[in-house]
Amino acid sequence: MILIAGDITDFGPDEYVTKLLNMFKTPIMAIPGNCDPKTILKVLDNSKAVNLHNTSKRIGNITFIGLGGSNPTPFDTPFELQEDEIESNLEKMITETENDPNSNTIVLLTHAPPYGTVDEIQIGHVGSTAIEKFVGRVDLIVCGHIHEAKGVMKVGKTVVVNPGMVSEGNGAVITITNENHGNVQIDTELIDT
Repeated sequence: MILIAGDITDFGPDEYVTKLLNMFKTPIMAIPGNCDPKTILKVLDNSKAVNLHNTSKRIGNITFIGLGGSNPTPFDTPFELQEDEIESNLEKMITETENDPNSNTIVLLTHAPPYGTVDEIQIGHVGSTAIEKFVGRVDLIVCGHIHEAKGVMKVGKTVVVNPGMVSEGNGAVITITNENHGNVQIDTELIDT
């Protein structure tokens, strides 16, 4: 499966989304980034990808939860959400998943990283304080947004992966192994070509 953590375009146009998604034969789950216009949601809904923005999808015992856009930036980009909106949307979806006896692994696909993880630029940490509250409640967070901060970090039980920009040849291969008793092993290899 391919996970796309946003910034599919660089402020549009929407046609680029369809062109990109049609390149893959593998199933895709995607969310928009802060540099994507909000009209991208309709394009994703009508594409072969699963639009994971503000929704969840369970495959086997793994539940994928998605939230696109980013916390506020100084640049007033097209798809920004307030921290309280991020928190309330994620709280609802994550609580529902935690109460699902058929789901023992939670993967959170967000554009913005959690604050204090793979979110550091020259002025300091700039990730989402709302997403930071869910570290420890999910097994894996796949994010983007902070292009300069690609990397992998483990915080408690949560592995946070910012694979970097695919347009610069970056990505990550993530393997999730579920043991019978809910023990989850996550192996990550960053790709840098």
